[in-house]
Amino acid sequence: MGRKRGEEYGGAAVAGMPGWLRRLVEESFFVGCALHQSRKKNDKNIFCLDCCASVCPHCAPSHSHHPLLQVRRYVYNDVVRLDDLEKLIDCSYVQPYTINSAKVVFLKPRPQSRPFKGSGNICLTCDRILQEPFHFCSLSCKVDHVVSQGEDLSNILFRFNESDLAFSHFENLRMDGPDLLDDGGMQEDNISTSSTGGATRLKKKKSGGGFFPKIVLSLSSRRKGAPHRSPLS
Repeated sequence: MGRKRGEEYGGAAVAGMPGWLRRLVEESFFVGCALHQSRKKNDKNIFCLDCCASVCPHCAPSHSHHPLLQVRRYVYNDVVRLDDLEKLIDCSYVQPYTINSAKVVFLKPRPQSRPFKGSGNICLTCDRILQEPFHFCSLSCKVDHVVSQGEDLSNILFRFNESDLAFSHFENLRMDGPDLLDDGGMQEDNISTSSTGGATRLKKKKSGGGFFPKIVLSLSSRRKGAPHRSPLS
C-alpha cells in the first residue's frame, strides 16, 4: 500500500510513506470548515484516506465511498480509536489510553512544560515518560522513529478493507462534551511487568452520595421532653 519511494516527509524522501499517513500526522483537526462556515458543528474531525485531507461532517456525504477515519478530541489533543488505527498501521509499543471505555492513541505528542530528566521508561522520540513496555507516546512519535532509523514504513502498514472504514460506522462525531472525563479522570492502561504479560486496568471510582442519610435532623430542632416523676405511693 502506498508508494515505495518519493514521498516527502520533513524535506526528505521516505521509503514506504503513503500520502495519507504523512498528512494524518501533520494535519490540524477541529478547525472550522471553510465550505460550511454558516453551519453548526462544522469542525473538521474526519480524515479521508483517499483525498488525504480532513473534512467536516457536512462534507462527509460527498466522501461516502471513500475510506474515512474518525478523529476525536481529548483535552485539546487529537486521538483516534485504537481499533480503527490498527486497521491501517501497526500500533504496537504506542501507549494507549482508555477514555469512555474505548482505547485511543494520540496522533501527535502532547506539549510538555519541561523535558523529563531522570531514570525511567520514556518515549524514544520526545522523552515523555511512559508506562512499561511502551516506547512511543503517539503515532507520530513512532513514525518519526521508524523514519530516523532509515526503515521502510511499508513494513508497519496494513492492507485495509475500505468497508471497515465506511462513514456508516461512525458514532458520535465529537468526544468533547459534559460526559467526557476530565484530565484527572483519564484511565490509563496499566501493563504489568510480570512474565504473564497480563494487563490490569485502573478504574476511577465514581464519586457521589451514598455515605450520608438523605434526611439530617437539626440539633436545634430537637426538644427535650419534660421529666416524669414516678407517682407517689
